[in-house]
Amino acid sequence: MITKYLNKTVKAAPLAVFRILFGSMMFLSIVRFWSKGWVEELYINPKFYFSYYGFDFVKPLGQWTYVLFVICALSAITVALGYKYRFSIITFFLSFTYIELIDKTTYLNHYYFVSVLSFLMIFLPAHAYFSVDTLTRKELRVENIPRWTIDSVKLLLAIVYFYAGLAKINSDWLLHAQPLKMWLRVKTDFPILGNIFHYEWLHYAFSWFGMLYDVLIIFFLINKKTRNIAYVFVVVFHLLTRMLFPIGMFPYIMILATLIFFDSAFHEKIILLLKRIFSYLGLPKKKISSPSKNTNYTTHKIVYPVVLIFFTIQLLLPWRYLSYPGELFWTEEGYRFSWRVMLIEKVGLATFTIVNPKTEKRFEIRNNDFLTSNQIKQMSTQPDFMLQYAHKLRDHYKTEGIENPEVYVDCYVTLNGRISQAFIDPNINLANVKESFAHKKWILPFHGTIKGI
Repeated sequence: MITKYLNKTVKAAPLAVFRILFGSMMFLSIVRFWSKGWVEELYINPKFYFSYYGFDFVKPLGQWTYVLFVICALSAITVALGYKYRFSIITFFLSFTYIELIDKTTYLNHYYFVSVLSFLMIFLPAHAYFSVDTLTRKELRVENIPRWTIDSVKLLLAIVYFYAGLAKINSDWLLHAQPLKMWLRVKTDFPILGNIFHYEWLHYAFSWFGMLYDVLIIFFLINKKTRNIAYVFVVVFHLLTRMLFPIGMFPYIMILATLIFFDSAFHEKIILLLKRIFSYLGLPKKKISSPSKNTNYTTHKIVYPVVLIFFTIQLLLPWRYLSYPGELFWTEEGYRFSWRVMLIEKVGLATFTIVNPKTEKRFEIRNNDFLTSNQIKQMSTQPDFMLQYAHKLRDHYKTEGIENPEVYVDCYVTLNGRISQAFIDPNINLANVKESFAHKKWILPFHGTIKGI
């Protein structure tokens, strides 16, 4: 049965269109990021960077960061064109992922999505049809590709949507409309709907619709009878979230990515339109088309286990939070890389104190002497950030002449509108705590209940 499925073929047009749209959107995203001055603000100006555990070897590059962004942008263009595709998509994956690993302060679910999607695309024949590569390598020109290559992209999108929906099945989101209630109340200047955003019924309507949309949308996209109306919901949902919240290019990426659920005839029309545009520009129309119609793409055997392992990780990784005690939204242990999108609003105030064990003198730290305002905001609610920052302070004050400085933090956090409560044990010397994947016992218990998946 598995062998039969792996041998099934489909038209290559949907994957070719997906490649073009993905590369184009990534290029525009990078240009937008650069134009807003975020390269300098986020990757050059900070004095300290919060690295991911296990990826300490990823270092900031200073002014060379601009070169890295240029490489990332150029590789996005060549991916879209299908030029030296395999090299281009590998280069894009490595450069984009390196940028995101520099500082986890910038972590967003859609950045992670781009990284995992670009990794998957390394193993897909997205250049086998309507690409520059097929102009010079006739053996690549095929009309049919394995069905699983397109299904794998659909599966990844399904994981993102479905897991995001499951995460919304919790008491804060469904029974208290939090944190949407807090966010929508301040959107009084929003066109048309702004006048009713203070009504509680609307907060619940948005919360329940968001959950149902994420859980069910894939099933409606898969079904040919409901696909068109489902796509209308995709467009409306993502445009609305883009207007309401500052989430960058992600809504547009998802709107275009979900086009892959449409059949090959739809994508052939898009390619025909592109051919006409190219012909108007004076490009050689004949050379860009004409695959060898009787030729199917052959998948290298090594690809199957790699893709299988990839999806096994994607399916299991979001559930790792179950291995940790305590409330996930409070500790955030296992929160990242699990498609938990916009579920919490946390505000914290963290005061760090340095103690000289020899003299017993103590003094408080001004966090803005070491961190940017965005880093302070992230650090003040996330324990792994606090531990890294404490180690940074320890190492800094060692160079200032304090032998074995002790670092303590007095931190209070409010979660989804609740009363602020103590977050970290103020009696723990974080300078001596080692980072690991183990549960951080120095996180104080959450005084509340959030039920859900």
